Amino acid sequence: MSDQQVTAMLGAGCFWCVEAVFSRLRGVTKVVSGYAGGPVNQPTYQEVCTGETGHAEVVQVFFDPAQISFNELLDVFWRSHNPTTRNRQGADIGSQYRSCIFYQDDAQRLVAERSRQEADASGLWPDPIVTEIVPLTTFFPAESYHQDYYGRNAMQPYCRMVIEPKLKILQTAFADKLK
Repeated sequence: MSDQQVTAMLGAGCFWCVEAVFSRLRGVTKVVSGYAGGPVNQPTYQEVCTGETGHAEVVQVFFDPAQISFNELLDVFWRSHNPTTRNRQGADIGSQYRSCIFYQDDAQRLVAERSRQEADASGLWPDPIVTEIVPLTTFFPAESYHQDYYGRNAMQPYCRMVIEPKLKILQTAFADKLK
């Protein structure tokens, strides 16, 4: 493992699902659920759930680029949610569940834009990808009870019905990238 750690900031619906997916990838050292993209300072989960803060539920993915690249993380991102639905993932509806990539520099922006174009052209999804690619301004970690939600609540019905199918896709499509 290298000493260098990089972060990616991704929104793909409910952060419980996204955290569960990305935390299983080799090279990912930490995943933090939180909020980004809105003007409200230090938002709470209850505030973000209203859809009025402008924030999206996101995960901050810490990764070792010697083990997994930003582009490889984006490959998982495109397959782990539906990037063609604006402000919706399954039954979760609202701008807080939008598909988004918050880039931290021009290099991430370019990789994200190219990755989106390739995913759109690949035919992976029948409809056009609507994922936002925008600069990261601020990130606010979510409350502690949201962190490692699946790890602590795997038997909860939401986890069984919504998260587990995503993990099965991950195991099938990315078995070589799993821890």
